[in-house]
Amino acid sequence: MQKIYNIGVEATLEVIGGKWKPIILCHLNHHGKIRTNEFRRLIPKISQKMLTSQLRELEQAGLINRMVFNQVPPKVEYSLTPYGEEMEPILNMLCTWGEKHVEVLQNKGEDVVLKQRDEDIAMQHTS
Repeated sequence: MQKIYNIGVEATLEVIGGKWKPIILCHLNHHGKIRTNEFRRLIPKISQKMLTSQLRELEQAGLINRMVFNQVPPKVEYSLTPYGEEMEPILNMLCTWGEKHVEVLQNKGEDVVLKQRDEDIAMQHTS
């Protein structure tokens, strides 16, 4: 059966849509290689089952690599594929827009914190 998209963003959202996939991709774009436990630290609200599911779907879509190291305990690292790296400008724009949106909300008096920005600022002061 032929699949029909009415606009290109439909095809994009079919691959990266949902709550967790863009977050996973942005972390990989920002950090490079990430181990499973590191994802759990970076995305504390995601369940292990959901993380595993989302990583598998992104791997099946060809956006991420899963590298398994033959050691005890097992070590697994995820990274963007060259195809996934093509999303870098999109991911950067999403992050930048989100940062600006947080500022807008803060300027409206909403109690909103962007944790990553706070950590980045703290890292700059310790360097």
